[in-house]
Amino acid sequence: MTNTNTITNESTKVDGREAIPLLTPYKMGNFSLSHRIVLAPLTRSRSYNFVPQPHAALFYSQRTTKGGFLIGEASGVSDTAQGYPNTPGIWTREQVEAWKPIVEAVHEKGGIFFCQLWHAGRVSNYEYQPNGEAAISSTNKRLRKDISNNKATADKYPPPRRLRTDEIPKLVDDFVIAAKNAMEAGFDGIEIHGGNGYLLDQFLKDKVNDRDDEYGGTLENRCRFPLQVVKAVADAIGPDKVGIRLSPFADYNDCQDSDPQTLAIHMAQSLNQLRILYCHMIEPRMVTQFHKFDTKCSLTPIRKVFKGTFIVAGGYDRSEGNEAIAGSAADLVAYGRLFLANPDLPTRFELNAHLNDPDATTFYTHHPVLGYTDYPFLQDTPTHL
Repeated sequence: MTNTNTITNESTKVDGREAIPLLTPYKMGNFSLSHRIVLAPLTRSRSYNFVPQPHAALFYSQRTTKGGFLIGEASGVSDTAQGYPNTPGIWTREQVEAWKPIVEAVHEKGGIFFCQLWHAGRVSNYEYQPNGEAAISSTNKRLRKDISNNKATADKYPPPRRLRTDEIPKLVDDFVIAAKNAMEAGFDGIEIHGGNGYLLDQFLKDKVNDRDDEYGGTLENRCRFPLQVVKAVADAIGPDKVGIRLSPFADYNDCQDSDPQTLAIHMAQSLNQLRILYCHMIEPRMVTQFHKFDTKCSLTPIRKVFKGTFIVAGGYDRSEGNEAIAGSAADLVAYGRLFLANPDLPTRFELNAHLNDPDATTFYTHHPVLGYTDYPFLQDTPTHL
């Protein structure tokens, strides 16, 4: 599944007019994208009682363009998956029905919409677990620092319970059921969340995974469960509708690996065998959620190995995104905070227009409008560059 779309100049002709690399069309498997700007999955904490709400239809439709690609916020695959308040799920009938009008709102504007499937693992506590039980993980080691500030968390996260070997097939099945539910809700495909220190990442990284069974120890063993999830989901809904997000170089949520490059390349090679649609990689520079750091590490070796669509994320601005596409470092670029604050981001990039600044204080509030659907569109702001 090799994509051959290549942009070699800062601008190119599309329909007889100049277009910057980010705004050139791209064929992603069976999906015809009108541009290379992707809405990254963004936890928004507005899904009360873990059920998607009607205001999400406005949020996603605001950020939809015809032929644009959107990845939905992380959605729990089971009642053990949640780790934060008011995040959506996709494991109950009520949740599936609630997602349907949201997906329809995106489709009405011609967008392509994937659901991100998620399990928090040990990034949880008794409050979010059935019967107040311990969260499940690859380990019983507790989380010491979280993604929000990369600092010590004291007693915020109690020790998790290490999954028994015979329990893991049930977790695989949870992802399969959630994927089928997402397709029933109308999504065009799914993205498996394999990064950011959540459950699958807890199996992948050797600084967390301390198992001595077939799911721990060697690189192949640590990758076994995540790859079983990918294969089972691909078998259930088709590999042409499946992507995965990985953050091998990051230590989000106290989850780190001693040899991230080798881990990433092994995963890329293994994913090729499963022929999934895309791999969504977080840049090595994104050591924390809000800051970029210089690093000698690069996604280039992984890009060269993986044969499907390659999506990059990690604090990109307009010029960096154009450079990544023009230099074939990526096929698509995912934008999070910039797309949050600028619902018409493709238009603003096309015009090189002024950008709204994201307000971090409202990222995870539970208000249905504030910091959610109230960012102004370009026609509402008088200042252009």
